[in-house]
Amino acid sequence: MTLPIDTLESILKYRFNDSSLLVTALTHRSSLNENKGSVSNERLEFLGDAVLELLISDFLYKVKPDEPEGVLTANRSAIVRTESLSTVAQKLKLGDYLIMSKGEETTGGRTNTSLLANTTESIIGAIYLDGGLLHAQNFIDNHLLDHARNILETDPLKDYKGLLQEAVQKKGLPSPTYREISSVGPDHAKTFTIEVLVNNKPLGTGSGKSKQDAEQAAAQKALNLV
Repeated sequence: MTLPIDTLESILKYRFNDSSLLVTALTHRSSLNENKGSVSNERLEFLGDAVLELLISDFLYKVKPDEPEGVLTANRSAIVRTESLSTVAQKLKLGDYLIMSKGEETTGGRTNTSLLANTTESIIGAIYLDGGLLHAQNFIDNHLLDHARNILETDPLKDYKGLLQEAVQKKGLPSPTYREISSVGPDHAKTFTIEVLVNNKPLGTGSGKSKQDAEQAAAQKALNLV
């Protein structure tokens, strides 16, 4: 059962001038056949995604003044990825307010990670349309930045390979490939050197006591050049 949206406004710390925008932000496309005349939140999700990327980019630019573009891109990807936005949605209890079909609800729609992340973006889009960029910034300050700082403090770049994969995908490039350059030393204490290539262009070389460690080191260097 969907809860009253005025309660949600208190949780969001934002009162809408046009409450229909909030209703639209909470409307999953599955409900359209059951609620004639309704509009789904997909367009607001599209807008909110862009607003979120802009504001998180601004945040990272200011808090990481010495980091190159590749690292900032990887940090941003870690902050705005589906799992992160779903965590924010759960804290805000957005699932309790979603408007969806009975079938979608029965199959776990209110706790669906991807659906919740999309709703976070649609809420941001709705606030941006209703109150402008400053209020969208306030929402992110209130509900996302603590989470963002936690992500940065736990070193989101630990999985450099995964973040390099996300960075190149965002630029429409093929997936990175890794090739072994050398392995030296006895079998029990080898040092591997691996090179990573994107679109057949070498972007970084790394060394480690295992192939996986060497690949991670190569990916870390490549993030600065993507």
